[in-house]
Amino acid sequence: MSASIPRSKVNDHTPEMAQARRQFVEQQTNTCLSHVGRYSLPAEETMGNIEHFTGAAQVPLGLTGPILIDGEHAKGEFYVPMATTEGTLVASYNRGMRLLRESGGVKVSVVDDAMQRAPVFAFNDAREAREFGVWVQDNFSEIKKIAEGSTRSGKLRNIEQYAAARMLYLRFNFTTGDAAGQNMVSKATYIACEWIKENYPQALKYTLSGAMDTDKKHSQLNTLHTRGKRVIAEATIPGDLLKSLMGVSPDALLKMRAISQVGNFMAGSINTGAHSANGITAIFIATGQDVANVAESSAAVTYADIDDHGNYYIAITIPSLIVASYGGGTALATQRECLEMLGCYGKGKVYKLAEIIGATVLAGELSLSSAILAGDWVDSHEKHGRNR
Repeated sequence: MSASIPRSKVNDHTPEMAQARRQFVEQQTNTCLSHVGRYSLPAEETMGNIEHFTGAAQVPLGLTGPILIDGEHAKGEFYVPMATTEGTLVASYNRGMRLLRESGGVKVSVVDDAMQRAPVFAFNDAREAREFGVWVQDNFSEIKKIAEGSTRSGKLRNIEQYAAARMLYLRFNFTTGDAAGQNMVSKATYIACEWIKENYPQALKYTLSGAMDTDKKHSQLNTLHTRGKRVIAEATIPGDLLKSLMGVSPDALLKMRAISQVGNFMAGSINTGAHSANGITAIFIATGQDVANVAESSAAVTYADIDDHGNYYIAITIPSLIVASYGGGTALATQRECLEMLGCYGKGKVYKLAEIIGATVLAGELSLSSAILAGDWVDSHEKHGRNR
């Protein structure tokens, strides 16, 4: 019979229980956990973030910047913490930030905000499903009141309807304040669905998620309709500056982008840019975000052009950036410090964080695209990116 992992029914989040589990796994696997056992965060503060707390996985943290941002919430220069084990990543983003800073900065806008839960209701036939949809529209005000009664910051914006066969999928769209909000909207939608079930004239069957919310996975629906924050970062780079700092011309970079768009299309990619997932993941780890949300958040749409003066205009749209400045892992020790470094910890700061991440992604986009075109992409990884 397999041995059970030690656990306390009274208080499982203590230094003593963490040590007991390390000793247990050392006995079971003959592995020394001397580094896993060295950490500064109080064990009791991990309650609600992890079970069977055993220690900490330490990821190297690098600093990039300053990046100059002209946002509606993030204004001025920021030093951005990035946690990663990929060599050259921090250096690359730092290079892109220098280019943007010397070009006058990045304009960033949060243009939409929505978090979803999408229950599905099943009926005897399609006409019953259609009639139910009309009833939902007629009773939206009451559904909204019931849903919002379960949360202090969540607001039900609208309910989309999608019919298929004898099912009707309802996509509840909420704004969630400074929290990422998945758990918040799940609870609010459940309470609303129970009210619907009790008040609809005939018996109803539903499942709280019919998968059209696409939690932890990308979808074209989110690219069009937004999940989390829809962020657009844009900048105009003087042609001479692009040549002197990056070694590429605006014309060559634009032509390469046109070619890569064809490759993205043929591959069926969810991203027409270079590597938004790199920057987003590194900031997510540093600031205590739910890293699995990178599956959605890394989708991106890039656009570039050259103006009449030979300047290179570039914009990147991130349609599903799921971030929080409050709740979840943001209050853990090192994560909170990183958010405070950005001025983004606590209530009223989530749009500021979203703008900083959008600007950082644009910096990485410029740097990597230029490196590939200039031919120093492989050389840089050989020099800085191989831990032998």
